Amino acid sequence: MPTKVGRWELGETKYMVTFSMCMIVKNEESVLERCLDSIADLMDEIVIVDTGSTDRTKQIALKYTDKVYDFTWAGDFSKARNFAFEKAACDYIYSADADEVIDEENREKFKQLKETMLSEIDIVQMKYTNQLEYGTIYNYDEELRPKLFKRIRTFRFEEPIHETVVLEPVIYDSDIEIVHKPQESHTSRDIAAFERLTGEGKRLSKRLHNLYAKELFVSGTDEDCIRAVSFFEASAEEETRSLDEVKEACCVAARGNRLLGKIPAFFKYALKNVAAEGCSEICCELGQYYLDDGDYKEAAVWFYNAAYETECILNIKCRDDLPFQALARCYRLCGKEDLAVFYEEERKNRTGIC
Repeated sequence: MPTKVGRWELGETKYMVTFSMCMIVKNEESVLERCLDSIADLMDEIVIVDTGSTDRTKQIALKYTDKVYDFTWAGDFSKARNFAFEKAACDYIYSADADEVIDEENREKFKQLKETMLSEIDIVQMKYTNQLEYGTIYNYDEELRPKLFKRIRTFRFEEPIHETVVLEPVIYDSDIEIVHKPQESHTSRDIAAFERLTGEGKRLSKRLHNLYAKELFVSGTDEDCIRAVSFFEASAEEETRSLDEVKEACCVAARGNRLLGKIPAFFKYALKNVAAEGCSEICCELGQYYLDDGDYKEAAVWFYNAAYETECILNIKCRDDLPFQALARCYRLCGKEDLAVFYEEERKNRTGIC
């Protein structure tokens, strides 16, 4: 496991470290200046890699740095970021996106970090915030993300006997907050990338498998889900997939088949998920099936299970906002206004949504 350290556990720094800021951009004229104004003066070097802008992005970038490079986009964010990192020359690389902003309080924290940075630290994690406001695929408003990376790692031995080289990075979890403020959703772009990868027969890693399923459940359209059915059906049957991946695959396969009206296939994947402990997403799918079928009492049973008896694995709204709305609707359709009002209050209490 990586070594995580407190601020003063490793030793004294001998000089102030230097920071390179590396970005990849494309058509970011509406946000790039805002981002750079909030952080540029704390950087010793700014490297901006443009992947094909047709607006004023490059002209704006050139006001802050002469290290602006063109990179032919090949549908691979990792290749573009690696290219940017190769152009950096400072001690540490700060990886930024154009739709990020750092306020004055966190600028001061960033400055203090730079002034007291311990050279033994390999990675600094920072708090990425404001995730829920813009319909991103994350189920939390704040998460620690690796943002600052030592450009050249120095390998060293440890243990007094049977010595071995330390391979895991030393990570410091800072309290610096970076506000994510995108101008638009990236859902269509991301789903198109997933469809290209799966269409080429590429096997998605566990992480990308999870992110694709989340994208579909959080912000994807019905059509997006339907197009993904065959991939996730195959994934649900793949013996090398973990239980978590199978549950995710069953969620998408069940939803897609419900939308297609393929009811035997819908129940096949819904029940496969339930047999593996179930989740709020599948309970919502079963509830929606019975609601559409006019069986409001049975629908209410499944929406209740989504809200109270299971956990979400892809979309947090499947455990609070969506099932409580549906429960209120079911009981209103059953003529039980008191229960409808109760679940509307439950929704308000659980989510804060009026």
